[in-house]
Amino acid sequence: MLLVSPHVAPSCLHRLKSSALSTTSYCSGVTLRRKPTASCSYKEISCRPARTILSPKLEANHTMGGDPFVLGLTGSIGMGKSAVAELFRKIEVPVMDSDQVVHDLYARGGAAVGPVGEAFPGVIIDEAISRPELGKCVLNNDANMKRLESIVHPLVAIERQKFVSQMASAHKKLVVLDIPLLYETGSETVVDAVAVVSTGDADVQRQRVLARPGMTAEKYEAILARQIPDEEKRRRADYTIDTGCALQETEAMVAGLVQMLCALREEPADVAVGF
Repeated sequence: MLLVSPHVAPSCLHRLKSSALSTTSYCSGVTLRRKPTASCSYKEISCRPARTILSPKLEANHTMGGDPFVLGLTGSIGMGKSAVAELFRKIEVPVMDSDQVVHDLYARGGAAVGPVGEAFPGVIIDEAISRPELGKCVLNNDANMKRLESIVHPLVAIERQKFVSQMASAHKKLVVLDIPLLYETGSETVVDAVAVVSTGDADVQRQRVLARPGMTAEKYEAILARQIPDEEKRRRADYTIDTGCALQETEAMVAGLVQMLCALREEPADVAVGF
């Protein structure tokens, strides 16, 4: 996993060796660190930062000019994922918001209205899916939740494919798929890398969520029960973006990650570029 953290580098590309981590510092003020793995030596990691996480599809894209790098963005509730998604948008990286896609699917005329209404009678109000009514059917009911997911997830996947195709046609180097339940739905298989947003502090997470209008401790615990623990997500992710620091530091992390991924999209070998 690459840990994305703020760092002031003395030069555009500076490498620092340690016993546990290989570190690449970019002039954007961001340090990208990867722990060595059994399948990749220290030398390979330090000389080609993040190359080990490229999928076969992306490897082909480097030489064939194919699809953009697809970064999956995820994080547990209250960790600041939506705020980080906005930071990507701020620097003109296209972001697909899966929650917004579902909202559109539930709206009048949305593709999910018919099948969801058939599966859960009474949830359609004014020709659209009522989220409060639907919540009554699926909250704390695993069977109904799985049934709902079996309807909605394939529809979201169709929209995701459309989005990536559109961005490829627009010759975008990098796109972000904002997927709240990325690991829980196995969506890591449809992206080239995963970035997890985390504060690393369960107390901060809880305080943030319970401050939301209409949120209760019961709802919060029910949501957490459906999510893989934050620590596990961070362990599995390729990148971790910290939101337990100043906003400017998080912005620097996002900018550095975008810089590196866009450079990798263009150059299969070592890169050291200004941002």
